[in-house]
Amino acid sequence: MTVKLIVVGKTENKALESLILEYAHRLKHYTRFEVLTIPQLKNTKNLSKKEQTIKEGELILKHLDPSDDFVLLDENGKQYTSVDFSTYLQKKMNSGLRNLVFVTGGPYGFDERVKKRSNASVSLSKMTFSHQMVRLFFVEQLYRAFTILRNEPYHHQ
Repeated sequence: MTVKLIVVGKTENKALESLILEYAHRLKHYTRFEVLTIPQLKNTKNLSKKEQTIKEGELILKHLDPSDDFVLLDENGKQYTSVDFSTYLQKKMNSGLRNLVFVTGGPYGFDERVKKRSNASVSLSKMTFSHQMVRLFFVEQLYRAFTILRNEPYHHQ
């Protein structure tokens, strides 16, 4: 199974980017992992928030295959403990799924078409984080889930 993370806009903070790359490298021991960065929209001053989410949504949907299991990383999604998230991943792997695609939206969330196309929605916390931070938190939790599945000592219970 390939796990993909689609993000809108580059990670601007070099320290965050370095940590994201570190966890992405660690994930290579467990699964195929890819980060796809969709360029941030230009000239948004004349666009409403809704218009921005529509345009971002078009770019996101363009990168999905019909067979992809598509999961929104959204503050209103289902919350998991780290152990429960590892179980969720194991079920996806056991199902024979080819691509499990997670996506973080832009600053104003997701367009309705993106929400309708999604198979699930996952929240990393009830708190709100910057989209830059969510990337790191998600990649770390993904790594943690795989170490839990392998009974490795990274996660302490």
